[in-house]
Amino acid sequence: MPKMKTKKAAVKRLKLTARGKVKFKRAGTGHLMSSKSAKRRRNLRGTGVLSRPEEKRMRHLLSR
Repeated sequence: MPKMKTKKAAVKRLKLTARGKVKFKRAGTGHLMSSKSAKRRRNLRGTGVLSRPEEKRMRHLLSR
């Protein structure tokens, strides 16, 4: 039986922290920022951490 391949799309979009949480970059920051409020732009900054159920699914894609 061959090895399971990692989903490359997931590798490019997600990172694991030292504690094993899954980090992601927030969507909607590419362009058209002037029409978005300052609060919304501020909240889109930086990275987010996935919830536990989502994390479980994404970890499966990363560790194939």
